[in-house]
Amino acid sequence: MENSKSDTAHFVVRERYLSAIEAFIDQPVVKVLKGMRRVGKSVIMRLLIDRLINRGIPGANILYINKESLAFDAIKDYRDLYRYAGDYFKGGPPGRKYILIDEIQDIVGWERAVASFLADGMGDIIISGSNAGLLSSELATLISGRYVEIPVYPLTFREFLTFRKNKGDTKDNADQPESLQPKSETDNLPHTEAEFKNYLRYGGLPGIHQLPFNQEVLFSYLNSILNTVLYKDVITRHKIRDVSIFDKLVRYLFDNVGNITTAKKIADYFKSQRIRTSVDTILNYISYIEASLLVDKARRYDIKGKRLLEFSDKAFLNDIGLRHGLIGYREKDINGLLENIVFKELQARGYKISIGVIDQMEIDFIAEKQNEKKYIQVCYGLGSETAVEREFGNLEKIKDNYEKMVISMDKFFPAERNGILHRHIIDFLLE
Repeated sequence: MENSKSDTAHFVVRERYLSAIEAFIDQPVVKVLKGMRRVGKSVIMRLLIDRLINRGIPGANILYINKESLAFDAIKDYRDLYRYAGDYFKGGPPGRKYILIDEIQDIVGWERAVASFLADGMGDIIISGSNAGLLSSELATLISGRYVEIPVYPLTFREFLTFRKNKGDTKDNADQPESLQPKSETDNLPHTEAEFKNYLRYGGLPGIHQLPFNQEVLFSYLNSILNTVLYKDVITRHKIRDVSIFDKLVRYLFDNVGNITTAKKIADYFKSQRIRTSVDTILNYISYIEASLLVDKARRYDIKGKRLLEFSDKAFLNDIGLRHGLIGYREKDINGLLENIVFKELQARGYKISIGVIDQMEIDFIAEKQNEKKYIQVCYGLGSETAVEREFGNLEKIKDNYEKMVISMDKFFPAERNGILHRHIIDFLLE
């Protein structure tokens, strides 16, 4: 494989993903990058290739297949893939081989080829996919216990700032103020409220940083990505016939980010709009959307009863920019958008997240990782006593010693109340 540093010199390095892969390099496990389309998996792979070459691996011992490229259109199924890899490495230099396959779900029966690569000791295998179902059922069937999954998320706010700084353009649209100065001498990221507004509006897909920060341009780009995902990864893959109902369901989910979502509730809403469909159809469509990694659901958890509650999940978007490309940006939705951002941040930090319920009151997030647990409330502002009592009072009902925190847009609210912390959302995202 011919590679040069110049090909990737302009890329921003997302070190945590590269480090996560490198920890398993030369180990007999398949490295699986899972994330929605355009989240940056291809760039991570190309940067990994650079690092392999810098280790002294000959380019001829590295095979990179990107199924979004027509150059690999002839690889239709597992037989084609196995033959292609065998032919590629035939007569090459000695040493360990490295096989990287991007968007592998577009190869029919791919898991059989990957299992064979493992059985034959062909080398290191790194794959990516944008379908959650594919990366669970297929992998579990043939290579159970022989793969490690590395989720790839849209940019965190810190990464977003790094991309903006790297671009050399940290001024906002004409209708927004110029970016402010860095937070401190040791933090040269453009730590600004203006940039946070950009993040709220445009989300965290890396590709937006290759375009002018203009609402019309970016919303058009984001909408085109959404259409690609919906039609290629959902409608076509699952042979959905009633596209009209499917489109309406997508809009409903995007419009109700952070709200309790049940198939029955959605069916009742559709009925009120004189749209006929079944609960089963809605459940199927939602599962397809989840599999495409557009949406994540968080289960609700009874804190006192210590049990998961059935049939009342919350849906969050993997990228809020896609929502705004579809239905526009609306200030009135700010509470749900802030919740979505905190949810994705917690995911990126490796937490398992559920929604808490105590005495019929809701706790926005229970975040758990190993022996760590946090209870978190998220709101726009604490400008009234009612808001203060709601956000802090709900947390005060939880009688354990785990960390409890309220996150808001308030910059000058006291740092804690009765042992419950308060964090300004930008400070939380950059901690």
